Amino acid sequence: MAKKSMIAREAKRQKMVLRFAAKRAELKRVIAAPASSDDERRAAMDKLKKLPRDSSPVRQRSRCALTGRSRGYYRKFGLSRTKLREQTMEGNIPGLRKASW
Repeated sequence: MAKKSMIAREAKRQKMVLRFAAKRAELKRVIAAPASSDDERRAAMDKLKKLPRDSSPVRQRSRCALTGRSRGYYRKFGLSRTKLREQTMEGNIPGLRKASW
């Protein structure tokens, strides 16, 4: 199980990303637009730099829904490798079973 503080930090980042998503998208649109002048582009870049670091979606880390483990995460199931194996063995994941040959 991951530390509670790490799980809380990720939840905080998720909220921050959602809160600043529209503002970041608008600033990035101005920066990428070919019609923007150099001054507008520079001003948008400065505003983007001043936003909180945790508002960037790149800083988020995928975590297991059950344990909060960040390594060995399967995106399709939302679980870490250990919990995915346990749930599979219990038959809780439809269509997934242990391989045997």
